[in-house]
Amino acid sequence: MKGGSAVRPGRTVDVSVVALDDAARTPKHDAVVTEEPLEIRLAGAGKTQTLAVTMRTPGHDFELAAGFVFSEGIVASLERIGAITYCVDPAIEPDQRYNIVNVELTGPLPELARFERHFTVNSSCGVCGRAQLDSLRDLGVKPVDDEVRVSPETLYALPERMREAQRIFESTGGLHAAALFDENGTALAVREDVGRHNALDKLIGWGLMNAKLPFARTILLASGRASYEILQKSVMARIPIVASVSAPSSLAVDLAREFNVTLAGFLRNRRANVYTAAERIATA
Repeated sequence: MKGGSAVRPGRTVDVSVVALDDAARTPKHDAVVTEEPLEIRLAGAGKTQTLAVTMRTPGHDFELAAGFVFSEGIVASLERIGAITYCVDPAIEPDQRYNIVNVELTGPLPELARFERHFTVNSSCGVCGRAQLDSLRDLGVKPVDDEVRVSPETLYALPERMREAQRIFESTGGLHAAALFDENGTALAVREDVGRHNALDKLIGWGLMNAKLPFARTILLASGRASYEILQKSVMARIPIVASVSAPSSLAVDLAREFNVTLAGFLRNRRANVYTAAERIATA
């Protein structure tokens, strides 16, 4: 039914489960992370256009939209964004109104065809890894020039500090996180989402909306593997050091090397592999 009150989806959903323990079967309740689509629309000069649809965990939706349009090179500054709003149109089903975000631009819509390679996947398009790296240079992105130095001890402490800040993970076990630290290992912001790239976009959106970009002299810690998307977004936000508790992909390593990002993987149990720009990890 259209009309009526719109209900914002929560970050977790309570479900009934049957817990198996050896031969025992016990009914109980469990919290699972919410996964809902978010449609990001661009609006400007009287026109509105769908930019992307991503599956995300509700919460910090405006940061996610702002971070996405910034990290994909669609806007270069907060001044380009006039407003970010939910599309609470009475013509839309109430349970979908908070799954649509409008990013209103201060001026006409950009030509989006040149951005499609960043967020459109087509298995037959023939785009290779080299083309992905070249597309960043086409946007005028330069290597990260940041002389920050951190100790191995600072790196080793980050996973536990990120885990302490993951409030929803503790109740569901089903979320990725992106945590930003300063050079001393102090947490600046942590964002969670069912998608690791969404968590980073939320973090970048927080930085954009609070005038904290570029993220100079910082360290990003990402849960899961370090993919091309994680490194691409990090480069756009000018993060000099990116660490992951899991493995990087080959294209992530290539991107980190070409854009002078320190990339560390398998950061756990006081160990890590540093794949690129290891000089930023300084030993005494």
